[in-house]
Amino acid sequence: MAVDPLHLAVALDGAGWHPGAWRDPAARPRELFSAGYWIDLVTEAERGGLDFVTIEDALGLQFTGDGPDGRRDRVRGRLDAVLLAARVAPSTRAIGLVPTATTTHTEPFHVATMLATLDHVSGGRAGWRAQVSARRGEAAHFGRREFPPDGDGTRTDLLGEAADVVEVARRLWDGWEDDAVIRHVATGRFIDRDKLHYADFTGRWFSVKGPSITPRPPQGQPPVTVLAHADPAYRLAAGGADVVYVTPRDERDAASIVAVVRGAEAAQGRTGEPLRIFADLLVVLDQDAGAAAERKARLDAQDGAELASDAAVFTGTPRALADLLIEWRRAGLDGYRLRPAALPRDLEGITRGLVPALRERGVFRHDYEAGTLRGLLGLSRPVNRYAA
Repeated sequence: MAVDPLHLAVALDGAGWHPGAWRDPAARPRELFSAGYWIDLVTEAERGGLDFVTIEDALGLQFTGDGPDGRRDRVRGRLDAVLLAARVAPSTRAIGLVPTATTTHTEPFHVATMLATLDHVSGGRAGWRAQVSARRGEAAHFGRREFPPDGDGTRTDLLGEAADVVEVARRLWDGWEDDAVIRHVATGRFIDRDKLHYADFTGRWFSVKGPSITPRPPQGQPPVTVLAHADPAYRLAAGGADVVYVTPRDERDAASIVAVVRGAEAAQGRTGEPLRIFADLLVVLDQDAGAAAERKARLDAQDGAELASDAAVFTGTPRALADLLIEWRRAGLDGYRLRPAALPRDLEGITRGLVPALRERGVFRHDYEAGTLRGLLGLSRPVNRYAA
């Protein structure tokens, strides 16, 4: 390729990111809670050569505000993202699997071992979308904390806690050196105990001794990803993540956000590989721009409101979207995480329409060029901090 390949991911959530997506004629609402539905989605993404999929998750039902909104005409409920990724892994061969796992109300030790296990069962294709849970209703599930109605201060604390969770996970992943498992049958030694290390972390919210119960992941450390909209989350990403998802409205906004993210890296004293910056876009795709607009209008009418999103909404053809992605890339973006408005229709618009258009322009690869998610993202395998 004349230029570095564009990175491309999709964010999978239920029937799609439009609240009325489950009523789309191509939707499969009766299968949302089946393994087959998710395997079909991820294998379609893999056929398109996408870098990875993210799988949305949360600790509460989908709703607006601090309680259920009372509507019965929207999708409610979801499967656990990490378990779902582990189920999908054997049916795929190359695409990265990045489930969402909260850093709030969960134990860092459990999160770290779940993701390490996913990396083992997928052969080095696991990632993690770290997410905080600031809703009072979700805190009530556990009964250990009470969140005030005004969650601004709470969210800042939760981001600080998230930074500690990520740090603990990385220590636990490094807790086994790569050659700690020796399997010496003659001497009866399965592991070299000197190559297991304690995390020994003590912070404001928890303390973790370690070591992990799970050997070091094949990637060393699965890539950590974070969605960020403002400075506190940019700092979290700069201090502990490998990939940050941002939500620009246009090319100029993208350039401004990229500058802020790079500034956060400098302020955090980040060394080594820079953050990979992915822009989020919610997409409604059709081979005819008018048809795409009509379908969005129909979904809006069925839902009773115009689609609203924290990310920019693109409605049009795959070729027009390809042009936009190339234009915005000049702002310094490394790639994109696309949110299909309706599944599987808009996912197929990405894999069967957008990807060929990007390949024609010489900015997207024709096949997988690495066997791990870190490799696909151009990230080196981290040296074990304890072995070093």
